[in-house]
Amino acid sequence: MSAVVNTIGSRYRTGMWVALASMVMLFTSLSSAYIVRSATSYDWLPVRMPRAIFVSTALLLLSSVTIEISRRKLKASLHDAYARYLLITTLLGLVFLASQLSAWRELSAQGVYLASHPHSSFFYLLTGAHAVHVAGGLLALIFLWFRSRREPGTPLAKARTQGAADAVSIYWHFMDALWIYLFLLLFLWR
Repeated sequence: MSAVVNTIGSRYRTGMWVALASMVMLFTSLSSAYIVRSATSYDWLPVRMPRAIFVSTALLLLSSVTIEISRRKLKASLHDAYARYLLITTLLGLVFLASQLSAWRELSAQGVYLASHPHSSFFYLLTGAHAVHVAGGLLALIFLWFRSRREPGTPLAKARTQGAADAVSIYWHFMDALWIYLFLLLFLWR
């Protein structure tokens, strides 16, 4: 039975790494296009960094901490604390998305739109693609939170819960690392 339990968690994590590989390819392609396009500087105008970007970065970093706490609480069989930290992570993710909308509004107030120039187009494309992936992570967090309302009884159910929590945690940490990368790319690469 313990071999089956270990296999379940391993399957979830392996599936997540495969999914993340496709996301790495997507963002690598977009980053390559960004770098190549920025080399033709005749129409490449800088985008002034919206202040909301700093807030959203802090929120996402904090949410990575809370999801890790949540995962560890589950491992220690502290189900109420696990559910509470899942909920905190979800709320931080929602506020992150709201701060992204605020950043886009800041740019709009400056007269910087999707079609203003290539740099603004890439800004909206890259941050929008990341936001869509964060929204997918939020759906997974909500799913875990609803499942956390019932305590897993059998070792198999516990393994499934832990495997799912581990996989979502890996995804969420990836979204955090990806955001830091995009932040640096968009505002340090000129």
